[in-house]
Amino acid sequence: MFSKETYISRRARLRELVNSGIIILFGNNESPCNYPANGYYPFRQDSSFLYFFGQNRDGLVGVIDVDNGTETLIGNDIDIEDIVWYGAVDSIKDMAEQVGVGNTAPMNELRNICDKAVSQNRKIHFLPPYRHDTMIVISDLLGIHPYKQKEVASLELINAVVKLRSVKEQQEIEEIERACEIGYEMHTLAMRLTKPGITEKFIGGQMTGIAQSLGAMTSFSTIFTQHGEIMHGCPSMEKLQEGRLVLCDAGAETINNYCSDNTRTYPVNGKFDNRQIEIYRIVEECHDYVLEAAKPGVKYFDVHLDMCRLMAGRLKEVGLMKGNTDEAVTAGAHAMFLPHGLGHMMGMDVHDMEGLGQIHVGFDKETRPNLEQFGTNCLRMGRRLEKGFVLTDEPGIYFIPALIDEWREKSLHKEFINYDLLETYKDFGGIRIEDDILITDDGCRFLGEKRIPYHPADIEEFMKNN
Repeated sequence: MFSKETYISRRARLRELVNSGIIILFGNNESPCNYPANGYYPFRQDSSFLYFFGQNRDGLVGVIDVDNGTETLIGNDIDIEDIVWYGAVDSIKDMAEQVGVGNTAPMNELRNICDKAVSQNRKIHFLPPYRHDTMIVISDLLGIHPYKQKEVASLELINAVVKLRSVKEQQEIEEIERACEIGYEMHTLAMRLTKPGITEKFIGGQMTGIAQSLGAMTSFSTIFTQHGEIMHGCPSMEKLQEGRLVLCDAGAETINNYCSDNTRTYPVNGKFDNRQIEIYRIVEECHDYVLEAAKPGVKYFDVHLDMCRLMAGRLKEVGLMKGNTDEAVTAGAHAMFLPHGLGHMMGMDVHDMEGLGQIHVGFDKETRPNLEQFGTNCLRMGRRLEKGFVLTDEPGIYFIPALIDEWREKSLHKEFINYDLLETYKDFGGIRIEDDILITDDGCRFLGEKRIPYHPADIEEFMKNN
């Protein structure tokens, strides 16, 4: 938790951006696994509630009356039975005082607040819910069917939250740096453990243990797989094999719930072969290009497309692509190899604020997404960059057998893709290199004091000596 003044200031700025009405920010409840008392799923507070109210306990709701400036933390104090099992916790009043909120109320008061606002024809602002228990509560309080809540959620509140959370405070940057340091320990452990015969599941589990022992948890389900062509390949019981590449995409979340997200790809035996290094160097060059191009005032959409042209040009040199490079990228032929966008916002969510709607987070009135073209439609971040943004730089090249077969059968982009050569890469897998970057006054920089090895010579040296 940050200082009381941090949360007071954030809520004051939120009130300034939302003209009138009542703002309701729902915290999360516990998510039991297979029976009520089995809290197998770790509790994770809603990020926007955390941002404005700071308290990491289940069963809380924050209410801000924009018109009269009052703020209320709503929740029930735990009873003696809960204390017996889980220990004593701060009262709702104590928690409110810790974050500078002047009023408290039990949970049943929320209905009275909503009923009064509705009777006075006042606007009730809420964010798009993503948990079904919250949807049920909204339906009960406001009579809005769960299927319609996303479309009637307050756009005014969404835009205000995105504006505030997009530009990171110095203390937030420091938290993300801490997450990156934990991520460094996770990734370097995985590199040390990687060798033929070890299962993917074993290494993924060891990484999760690091995240939980040094922070709160992983920032998302760890991806560790020899099938790097699968974007979100979970660790399996498959044993690592000589001659294969492994793709490791993982991140940590700090105790204060800020995230990191890095990807590394390396050979199981610690030594790239000629074909692997040829493709790897293309991804490496694209990754490093972003570090030169990303700066305030530049559209990340433009950085993405420039990176795609660089990639397509290098794939032509290898012989996998052909024809005019600009025409190939405009047509979307490069998406055979890169079916996702260059990056996404980072912060309290590993895909920061994605639950509020990507069109509001990664785009704006000036920059709109291209939802029609395969590959480009998966770009999560396209808007102009601003100082204080934190985002990922994650180009990749993938050889997806099913996609190769489908495009070849349909003769898609045959003027730009050398399908005969591409056929020989079906056993390759995929390569991605990802780092978290901070937009600075005149450019950008890596986050995290320690750099997870990613240059080929550094990877091979690290794996040889560790």
